[in-house]
Order: sequence, then C-alpha cells, then structure tokens
Amino acid sequence: MAKTSSKASKKTTLETEEVESSKKETKKAKAPAKKATTKKAATKKTTSSKKKQEKVAKEQVESKTTEETKKAAAQVAAEEILEEELEEDLLEDDSIEPDLSKPDKTTEDDSVEADASLSDDELLEGIPQEELKAAAEITVPRVSSKTKTARTRKYNSDNSVAMLTGDPVRMYLKEIGKVSLLTAAEEVDLAMKIEAGVEAMAQLDASEEEGGVPLERRERRRLSRIEQVGLDAKQQLIEANLRLVVSIAKRYVGRGMLFLDLIQEGNLGLIRAVEKFDYTKGFKFSTYATWWIRQAITRAIADQARTIRIPVHMVETINKLVRIQRQLLQSLGREPTPEEIAEEMGLTPERVREIQKISQEPVSLETPIGEEEDSQLGDFIEDDAAVVPPDAASFSMLQEQLAKTLEGLAERERKVITLRFGLEDGHPRTLEEVGREFGVTRERIRQIESKTLAKLRHPSRSQKLKDYLED
Repeated sequence: MAKTSSKASKKTTLETEEVESSKKETKKAKAPAKKATTKKAATKKTTSSKKKQEKVAKEQVESKTTEETKKAAAQVAAEEILEEELEEDLLEDDSIEPDLSKPDKTTEDDSVEADASLSDDELLEGIPQEELKAAAEITVPRVSSKTKTARTRKYNSDNSVAMLTGDPVRMYLKEIGKVSLLTAAEEVDLAMKIEAGVEAMAQLDASEEEGGVPLERRERRRLSRIEQVGLDAKQQLIEANLRLVVSIAKRYVGRGMLFLDLIQEGNLGLIRAVEKFDYTKGFKFSTYATWWIRQAITRAIADQARTIRIPVHMVETINKLVRIQRQLLQSLGREPTPEEIAEEMGLTPERVREIQKISQEPVSLETPIGEEEDSQLGDFIEDDAAVVPPDAASFSMLQEQLAKTLEGLAERERKVITLRFGLEDGHPRTLEEVGREFGVTRERIRQIESKTLAKLRHPSRSQKLKDYLED
C-alpha cells in the first residue's frame, strides 16, 4: 500500500516537471518571435523617415529647378522673337535694326477690373462737364530706351499728344481704347520679357562701368536687343491697362484736382506697378496695379490739391473725421458737436476743433459775390490797418490843438509831459527814465508831472480838448 502511494507521488512529480519544461520551451520560442517583430517595426520606422527626407529633398530640388526654369524661360521668350539668323556682317552694320515681332493674341483679359472694360460713356458717367471740356494736354506714357540700337517707332501726332479744346478726355479714351486688354498668360509673357530686359540692361551697365569686363560686340548687340524687347513689353503692358487708371481716377473727382491731372498721376502709379510686378506670385496684374495707382492718386491729392499743403497723416485724419461726421449727421439728424465727434474718434474735443480748423479751405478774395456775381469777396472785408479819412483828420487836428495847449507851459514841464505820455514818438517813459533824462530823482519828476497836469485841467486849457474825447 505504501509502495503504491510512493509510485503515485513520483509520477505526479514527473508530470509537473514535464509541464514546467514545456512552458520554458514555449517562452524560448516566443522570445525570438517578439524580437523579430520589434526589429521589423524599427526597420519600418527607419524606412518611413528616409522616405520623408527624400521627399523634402526632392521638393527642394524641384523648387530650385522651377526657379531656374522660369529664369531660363524668360531669357528664351525674349530671344525667340529676335532675328538670330542675321549674318555677322549685317549685325555689324548699325543701320540694320532687328525685326521685333509682336504678340498676335488680342483676347480680352477677364482679370482686369470690370470698370476698365466699360464703354467710354459709362466710364465718364458722373464726371462734371466742365472738367471733360477743359483745355488740356493729354499724353500717353512712353517708355524711353537707353540703347543705341533701339528702334525708332513712328506714331501719328494724334496718337501721342492731343491738344484739344473740345473734349480731351473722350479723345484720350478713344486713343487708349485701340489697345486690347491682355489675358493672364499674355501678362505673364510680357512680365518675363520685362525681367529679361532688366537683366540684360544690368549686364550692359556693368560692362560700361569703370573696372567692368568689356563685352564682345556680338554679345553686346544681343543684350541690347533683349533690353529693347523688355522695353517694348513694358510699353505694351502699360498701354493695355490705361483704362484701368481712368476707372480708378474717376472715384477721386471733386477732391481738389482736375480729372485729367488725376489720370496722369495714376499713370505714374501704373508705370511703378509694371516695374515692381512679380509674375511668379500668381496674382493678376490689375489686382496688383490697383494699389499702386490709388497710392499715386491719393498722394498727389494730399500734396497738390490744397493751396496750403497738409501732411499726409493729417489728411488721413481729416478724412476720418469727415466720414464720422457724416455718419453722425445721418444717425442724429443734425450737425454733431465736437464733443460727440471726439467721443466717436477717441480724441479730446480740443483736438477735434484743431483738426476742423486745419481742414478749412482758403478762400480767394476775388471770389464773385452776389446773384449777378458783380462784386468780389474782398470788397466786403474790412482792413484794420487801412487809414480812415475822418479819423485821420480828427487825429491831425488833435495834435495841433495839443501842441498849442502845451505852448503855455514852461519848457521843463512841457518836456516832462511829452516824455511821460509819449506824445512825440508814441513811446511812454517811466518816472525813472525821465529822471535819468533830467538828472533828478523819480520823485521829483512825479511832483513836476502832478503840478503840470493840474495846470492843464484848468478850464481855460481843458475846454479846448474836450471836443476830441470819445463818448
């Protein structure tokens, strides 16, 4: 019985050892598998990181390549329209000019402001007739060339300057209306040619400077022709957007400058926009140029519209005050007080009054007055410095009577009174000053003055002067 129990116990122990051994083998088998999984994940992470780095590097290379491609394309675009097949002997002849081809696309540009594509009548709607019919000289802006090989263009006299006395604005619109609006692609093409022309001009200028590397004759001619292509492109881009200037200038009529002056100032802003335009940004040219045109017009109004110039920052403050004053007038139904305007603007009432005083426009003394305008404003303004004949005659008679009255006094008394009251030069002296004149004390001068005035108050003398006293 005890033997059987011992065998059973031994059997159980063997089974337990087998189970533990089996568990250890299972753990050993799982450990390599887990290590393999971890290793696989780390490899996958490293691969992903490498792919990201490769992607970033690829984007940088593509960006750099795109930039270089654009520059190269600008150079090619300028050179494509040149006559590269001319013989060497022809190139050395200054009388031979390159035959520059022009773009043949005249598609209307939808990106230009809607106002710029309106008809002449719609574009001029709301402009006072006196401004439209004013005699003026209207000039279409031209781009000048610095190169010797620049082709001389021939324009009709009525295409460059219109000296008119009837309706110069309509004639100007008719002239600039001959140029078709540009598409976005044409704008980019012209901008690329302008860029190539600027680079060519820089190379030519560098070669002509002191210490610069001189260029070969053929290379110099090639750069000169590219420069001229850029200038032609600049001229075309300017002329295609002149109607945009008119549509913007129309909004500033009635602010102290003639409509034609506003157009010319806007044209200067347009030229500046053409020079600063960056086609790689992807913006429409009209969107970019609008800001430069507005800036040129508003600056001209601030500098030239007023007889007395006001700084630009003060002009902006005045415009803000006028705008707020108009809003308060609509909401309150009456003229707002300086206190109400100051509260709205965040200023003190004193500052508002000062701004209102600065904003006042000067008025000419020759302004016509009356229903028939047969009088001038200067005729009704009193001149305080002018001599009034009755007053002048009365003062002269008073001086004569006063002199006769003083003749009855002693010489010392007469001189003391004359100096004390400034009867000769209008400059009264103090007691001390008169005392120094006579070499006596101020108290002695006071006694002499008192005694002399008492004499003058006697009816025999004062009665003659009473008629000159004012009521």
